[in-house]
Order: sequence, then structure tokens, then C-alpha cells
Amino acid sequence: MTDTTGQPAGPHQTLGDESFMSAADLRGYMDKIALAKMNEAVEAMDHARRAKEELAKTLAQPIDLTPQKLHEMAEALQVKMRAAAERGETEIMVMRFPNTLCTDHGRAINNAEEGWPDTLTGRPRQAYELWRDHLRAAGYRLSALIVEWPNDMPGDVGMYLTWGKK
Repeated sequence: MTDTTGQPAGPHQTLGDESFMSAADLRGYMDKIALAKMNEAVEAMDHARRAKEELAKTLAQPIDLTPQKLHEMAEALQVKMRAAAERGETEIMVMRFPNTLCTDHGRAINNAEEGWPDTLTGRPRQAYELWRDHLRAAGYRLSALIVEWPNDMPGDVGMYLTWGKK
């Protein structure tokens, strides 16, 4: 096969003063782009998985609840609750954590079982105990639910503090 000048056709055709890729070269180029995008996606998923594992490790370790730390936490919570109330909302998510911090991976929470707090470990357990010991008597309610469903399986848990009408 020859090009428009009578020369044998190579991988790149010349048309006027423009160079054109062959269809096979263009498909190869597209494949390289798709592969690069796939590699980026895999790297991003690996990064997210590692970040989630690190978060789980951190949240699995209870914090030292000194009077100063409790005061700081109470102040931050009050700011969030006031902002929500100003927006007309009656709940805030106080914690989101991987379901691996539940002894049953969130099964009791997903099924709204009465004893779901007994499955909590680490800082989620501490959050529950803080609500139980300090906020429940003031009329606040605490609930938890699965907030993420990767591959149709329970994922992250959201813990919500609510007030107002039931």
C-alpha cells in the first residue's frame, strides 16, 4: 500500500502537511490511556484502603479522657449541635468508623438489635459511654446505622446524636 505521494505506507500516514496515526496506533494510544487511568484508580483505592486501616487502628485505641480532654470534646460538640439547631436540624453525626470496630462487623447495628452498643470497641465504645453517662439524662438520644455499603456488604457505621421530638 502506498500513501498519496506514492511512497510505501508506514504506521503514520501523511496527508498534506499533517501526520495521522494509523487506526491501530490510535487504538494502542487509547489502550495506554485506559491502562494509566486504571492504574491511578487502583492506586487511589489502595491509598483509601490503607487510610481506612490506619483510621481503624487509631480508633481502636481508647483515648485518655482527662477532665481537659472531656472539656474540649464538650465544647466542640456544643458548637456542632448549635450549628445544626440553627439550620433546623435535630441530629448530628458524632462519629463515623469502620465496622471492624464492632465485634460483629456491624450486624447488630444493621439489624437494630437492642444490645448493639455491646458490640462496640475502642473509641466508638467510649463515645457510647459518654452519651450514656453524661448526655442521656439530658434528653439526648444516640443511634447508629450502617452508612456505607461497599459491594452490598455493611461498611462504615455512623453514630448520631439526636434531640427534639421522637
